[in-house]
Amino acid sequence: MRLTQWTDYTLRVLMYCAATEGRVQPVTIAEVAEGYGISRSHLMKIVQQLATQELLQTTRGRGGGMRLMRPASAINVGAVVRATETDFHLVECFDAATDQCRLSGHCHLKGVLGRAMDAYLAVLDGVTLADLVPPLITTPAGMRGTRRLLPVETAGLPLDH
Repeated sequence: MRLTQWTDYTLRVLMYCAATEGRVQPVTIAEVAEGYGISRSHLMKIVQQLATQELLQTTRGRGGGMRLMRPASAINVGAVVRATETDFHLVECFDAATDQCRLSGHCHLKGVLGRAMDAYLAVLDGVTLADLVPPLITTPAGMRGTRRLLPVETAGLPLDH
């Protein structure tokens, strides 16, 4: 299964916000766009959808930006993928309305691929947004520190994974 660019960018925005959780100033679209090399206008649409889904809290104007509405540990990656992907039909026969395959009645491929898709989604269901970002680094005095995810290159993650 290949995720759409929309889902990829959605996960990146959420991960960026999770990695900066606890920061005084909110994350801005411009900051994410620059960090990942993504179009600001494309990100605005994604952020708007995430706000509608009550995953991000957004504030307009000077000093505005976005923050996670829930703790990263309460955001399930499987649920995010299901909300952003539009087509889980791996092959034609997954959709009874468009199935034209002459082997549908005798073929076991649909069942095998169906189990593979279920396993794929089960793995994602077992992961939260918190699992995708490094843990906080605490300072010697035991004060809350920062995560080491940003900029992306410093975490050893390529911009295009």
